[in-house]
Amino acid sequence: MSSQIQDSIRGFKTGNNCVGNHIFLTLEYAPGCMVRLMRIGELAKKIKVSIDTVRYYEQRGLLPRPSRSQSGYRQYSSEDIRRLRFIVQAKELGFTLEEIKQLLALRTDGRDCEQIKGIAEKKAKEITGRIEKLSNIRTVLKDLASQCDQGIDEICPILRSLEGDE
Repeated sequence: MSSQIQDSIRGFKTGNNCVGNHIFLTLEYAPGCMVRLMRIGELAKKIKVSIDTVRYYEQRGLLPRPSRSQSGYRQYSSEDIRRLRFIVQAKELGFTLEEIKQLLALRTDGRDCEQIKGIAEKKAKEITGRIEKLSNIRTVLKDLASQCDQGIDEICPILRSLEGDE
């Protein structure tokens, strides 16, 4: 083993941080540099998603498989927090899981701003199309609802419209 590796290994020390009834194991390298590992429930709570959502993103390859403690618990790091937060925020902006995979790859493979811009512009265009479609649907629903208010027919105009009779 090289002396650099031995020095690096000597630089690590284990520590226990106790919060309430929970013990968090950490690795410390250099003063002020700590890697705190957390369980799946804590990660999910921190990002405000369900545990099943975290597992789903792991299964879909958006989150890497976490390391496991000796007792078999999943262990997540601060990078996992950042990655999960990225995924959740991208979902809120309307990106699909496949698009998020692309963005994550670009996030780690050099951050090609022009390519990311193209993905964002394409998504904005798709959302504009959806807004137009929803606006048209709203207009049709308002028209149908106003026909109900007029009490013109025995059969509800909304039901008649949905049945295809006009």
